Amino acid sequence: MPISGNLGGFIKPGFNPLGPQTDGFFSTLWSWGENNNGQLGDGTTTDRSSPVQVGALTTWSQVALGGTYTLAVTNSGELYAWGTNVLGNLGLGDETARSTPVQVGALTTWLKVTAGQYSSLAIKTDGTLWGWGANNYGKLGLGDTTTRNSPVQVGALTTWAEVASDGSHSMALKTDGTLWAFGRNNYGQLGQGNTTDYSSPVQVGALATWSKIAVGGDTSLVVKTDGTFWTWGYGTWGVLGLGNQTNYSSPVQVGALTTWAKPTGGRNHTLASKTDGTIWAVGGQNTSGQLGLSDNTHRSSPVQIGSLTTWSESSISAGQYHSLALTTGGALYAWGSNGQGRLGDGTTSNRNSPVQIGALTTWARCPAAMGFSGFTVVLSDQL
Repeated sequence: MPISGNLGGFIKPGFNPLGPQTDGFFSTLWSWGENNNGQLGDGTTTDRSSPVQVGALTTWSQVALGGTYTLAVTNSGELYAWGTNVLGNLGLGDETARSTPVQVGALTTWLKVTAGQYSSLAIKTDGTLWGWGANNYGKLGLGDTTTRNSPVQVGALTTWAEVASDGSHSMALKTDGTLWAFGRNNYGQLGQGNTTDYSSPVQVGALATWSKIAVGGDTSLVVKTDGTFWTWGYGTWGVLGLGNQTNYSSPVQVGALTTWAKPTGGRNHTLASKTDGTIWAVGGQNTSGQLGLSDNTHRSSPVQIGSLTTWSESSISAGQYHSLALTTGGALYAWGSNGQGRLGDGTTSNRNSPVQIGALTTWARCPAAMGFSGFTVVLSDQL
């Protein structure tokens, strides 16, 4: 019954991923790994090596992980936050950490969220874009570098469709297919052909054919509507998948294939799914086995992970040094660093190839972002 969708994981009959999620989609939220700042949301600061449920809600629709904090949206459009709050990244009007989910304001119009190391961005159902938290280099897109501890609208446009952020820069996609970037640009990650920082959104080229966006550690990763894959920014470790370790300040195509589905960026490694149900290590650091290739050799060109062709093309996530992916049958796999138990297999042993997390087939959605995280939070259909 499950099929892949734009927000990752499974879409149940009657679920509309584009509107307020009030149409019968139910998911619980589960977490594990590092918990030094309460980012697991279980009311403690104890690390967990196996999944623990976050509260009792069964209406979660999306989750994003920052450095040591979590943002999550319910299917009724409520936004919750917990974990570290040192720079106001929880959006609660203060800098106090929380170890259980706390609602951000009273609005029920939140649709999608993303989290950087200490910065947060979100899109509402009206197509507006909002930012809060750390704003060094202008990565919130507000035209300045001032930190915010509650959501502030980015410009006045109502045409934002997707957003992604890392520790220093952000990208956003409009409904017309144009791509925009803002924040730090020291490696050319904003795609402007230069290394100048921008504190307000600037368009990447003139094309209107961008489709799926992700960012890694100072890298930008985008799939076009024609299925081609383009990367730019920081090139060390071969993270861009271009066969070298060169930095690029403008988009460069990864190979010639037209079957790419969704990219995801970790701190120094990149993964992507294809439309044929396979997943690929595009390139990058592999010290902890985070590329999933049964070794610890770094790569600079795409290599298929295993031989399965039943991966959910829209539910794959790369973390700081670990990775996650879902199959179309609802099984969850993890690999890479297992420090603090972040893989969720009940151990702290690193894995250099995908290992199934338990025997459940009710996992529903991987995080929308977790590039700087040492922990994991995943949605499940288990009620």
